Amino acid sequence: MKEEVKKIVDLMSKRFVSHPWHGVEVGENSPQFVNAYIEIIPADTIKYEIDKASGLPMVDRPQKLSNNMPCLYGFVPKTLCDDRVAAFANEKTNRTNIVGDNDPLDICVLSERGFLHNNILCEAKVIGGLRMIDGGEADDKIIAVLKNDQAYGHFNDISEMPKMVIDRVRHFFLTYKDLDGGAKNVEVTHVYGKEEAFEVIKLASEDYDAKYGNVNESLVEAILDAVAVK
Repeated sequence: MKEEVKKIVDLMSKRFVSHPWHGVEVGENSPQFVNAYIEIIPADTIKYEIDKASGLPMVDRPQKLSNNMPCLYGFVPKTLCDDRVAAFANEKTNRTNIVGDNDPLDICVLSERGFLHNNILCEAKVIGGLRMIDGGEADDKIIAVLKNDQAYGHFNDISEMPKMVIDRVRHFFLTYKDLDGGAKNVEVTHVYGKEEAFEVIKLASEDYDAKYGNVNESLVEAILDAVAVK
């Protein structure tokens, strides 16, 4: 019975659009390469994010400042910034009061190509990250380059990237809440390389598994339980 139910669940995953957070894998070659769901592109003047319940892109708020997102921006599927990510941030900053923001792990994907819309998946090579603390919450920004990008694709670590490129990303996140009065609560404590970024991704994957487990397995068990009750 269980194998038959597994086949049904597998067929369902092929028939219907997957939830970008729960229904897409981190990536076969994670943490070196990860899938990135892109919520915002540099041309956007609206801050979009997925609705966690439905997986549909939704309007969060209009951008109040004139500076635009300097990269493709989104999150890594099946990750969560919770206890493990927070503990790592506390360890690296010598603090004890940082907590997870309970959101998927954010990712900034650098590419020299322009994109016309968001709500897309891309594969990205991880090269580092920003340890951002927002209102006491761990809000790391993984820095990656679009796989096979002609300008940035050959970079393997954030230390190889031109400093101004990373400074733009860092400056955006330190200032984008200025008109909301939230900038004073935002800090970037570290710019770190790929090995530390790999660890953050692994911890965020573990945080996700601890809270949500394997969604397909949970669905199989739920169907089997329902059949058993009948």
